[in-house]
Amino acid sequence: MTVATEGPARFIGTHEHSLDTKGRLTLPARFRASLGESCVIGRSEFGDNCLAIWRMSDFDDYSNQLLEEDRKDPAVLRRIRIWTSEAFFAEIDGNGRLAVPARLRNFAALTREVLVIGVIKTIELWSPDNWTTYRGGEDA
Repeated sequence: MTVATEGPARFIGTHEHSLDTKGRLTLPARFRASLGESCVIGRSEFGDNCLAIWRMSDFDDYSNQLLEEDRKDPAVLRRIRIWTSEAFFAEIDGNGRLAVPARLRNFAALTREVLVIGVIKTIELWSPDNWTTYRGGEDA
């Protein structure tokens, strides 16, 4: 499947999906088309209780930005170490599924239901409860 776009593809929208018994998540078709066959999954770079999925090229761009930061600053170094230590390279299988590591599932409180949210250059995975809390309630 190809997605016709002008310029770089953007991730937008919210999709309700479920983890299977092996911790795999089927990604929305539109998102898969923009990701390709592999990606990086890790904690949100914003520090929220969710996970982020990156296209390889966008992960490389963000990593290069991190290399430019003042790593002599202990707070910056701590943030970089924690963020990169929780990131994993992942393959998307022929059925469009992504295996979410147990450690990351536990961090983001992902059990069965998962909200798959497009955030322009990344895809975020939220538990419905964490998303409701983040938004400030049901109707925020």
